[in-house]
Amino acid sequence: MWNQPALFSEAETAYTVSEFTARLRTLLERDPLCQNLWITGEISNFSRAASGHIYFTLKDAGAQLACVIWKTQARALTFQPRDGDQVTAHGRIGLYEAGGRYQLYVDSLQPTGRGVLFQEFERLKNRLAAEGLFAEEHKRPLPPYPRCIGLVTSPATAALRDVLNILRRRYPLAQVLLAPTLVQGTEAPPQIVAALAALNARPEVEVILVVRGGGSLEDLWAFNDERVVRAVAASRIPIISGVGHETDFTLTDFAADRRAPTPSAAAELATPDRTELQERLWQAQGRLERGMTARLAAFRRQVEQWQRALGHLGPAARLAGSRQRVDDLAARAETALTHRLRLERQRLAAATARLEALNPEAVLQRGYAIIAERESGRLLTAAAQAQPGQALTLRWHDGKVAARVESPPPDGSP
Repeated sequence: MWNQPALFSEAETAYTVSEFTARLRTLLERDPLCQNLWITGEISNFSRAASGHIYFTLKDAGAQLACVIWKTQARALTFQPRDGDQVTAHGRIGLYEAGGRYQLYVDSLQPTGRGVLFQEFERLKNRLAAEGLFAEEHKRPLPPYPRCIGLVTSPATAALRDVLNILRRRYPLAQVLLAPTLVQGTEAPPQIVAALAALNARPEVEVILVVRGGGSLEDLWAFNDERVVRAVAASRIPIISGVGHETDFTLTDFAADRRAPTPSAAAELATPDRTELQERLWQAQGRLERGMTARLAAFRRQVEQWQRALGHLGPAARLAGSRQRVDDLAARAETALTHRLRLERQRLAAATARLEALNPEAVLQRGYAIIAERESGRLLTAAAQAQPGQALTLRWHDGKVAARVESPPPDGSP
């Protein structure tokens, strides 16, 4: 039997999309389970926005869940997540009203199955972080053109060869001082500390690279040793940590002034590239980048003002949607600035063409000449201005000729 469709009557209440979405958000926020839970799954669609926020999806065989990690929590991650990783995430469920979807706001993320060693890593990391060893305000800028580079690694590793090859290719002017050390095993930590001390005693060293190839958590444990971490944090010379592969993290990475995903990347961070030095010629690109940065900063300041103004109305979680919209605005701003630059280039080309059309040199190219008095340089624009014996200069497009008037033009001549 065919059913008649439901008809709306005045006795019933019709909610707007915003009203109903707000009601769903309230239900989620009041559920204790949704505000403090652990979820295990596989990472997919992983992306890191220009703002530093991380967006990805947790999935299993039957379902998937959108996830967000804000920039402040992303900085504290002890490993580099990637698609396909099995992880356990902690956080709260919230509703992103602008997108009409619920998602997990993650405040802690860890790979599954790391065991006791990983727990020790987390314990030591938290203790050293509480002491301020990893604080951003202690990070120092790297020298743009180092004249002497210190290198802490094993002489028998492929990492050393890779680093030396890149330094020779990118910046052969720099001198390299090697402080050899073991990079694995129980004897490695004191040797690494001694190598750092030896380089810090050399006044000519301007930056230090601490590098090692990839390996398991056990293989890289020397760079999680508390003695090594404290030596890195106490170094008077800026340090770049290039230990392991891109997905490997050690406590040395957090204590160093810069972390590189690989030894080769550490060599690239320490030195300028010849092609990069030529980038100074691209002033237009620099202006565009500064303008876009200023625009994004203005958007962020506006969001911060909204956060302060709305702080008394509810918890900070109510402003989570505003943070995500900043990323949307950033993408739109980049598109608008690119379009504006293209228009300005077109206007410049049109103005150049008009100036070229008015250039007197173009007239001379067609066979005309400019006549002027030789002494005063005054231009003669009519035949009546010429006097017998008057010294003139005739200028064509390819040169000048001296001339003298023999007789005035006949009456009535043009």
